[in-house]
Amino acid sequence: MTTKHPADPAVLAELTRLRDSIDNIDAAVVHMLAERFKCTQQVGHLKAQHHLPPADPARESRQITRLRELAENAKLDPAFAEKFLTFIIAEVIRHHEQIADTTGGEESRTA
Repeated sequence: MTTKHPADPAVLAELTRLRDSIDNIDAAVVHMLAERFKCTQQVGHLKAQHHLPPADPARESRQITRLRELAENAKLDPAFAEKFLTFIIAEVIRHHEQIADTTGGEESRTA
């Protein structure tokens, strides 16, 4: 059985400060992702209007390469950054497919 030691108040204060910073960063990440998805939704509508495919493998590859380089420069694991972007890209493509399915070319006739 382990004995609980009362935490040093200075340690608790530092822990709280760091956790507050993490919470603020998490909020910023969520807001940045929301802005990113607003832009990609506009891309999806533009693609649907002009009958372009939902996915662009060449761009996706360039973006992954770019993000891996940014991650390396930021001292972030590039493999993690790639997984993160790949997840986001998959969600964007899913949205683009939904837009194309629901639009059915209507926007190109009304635009």
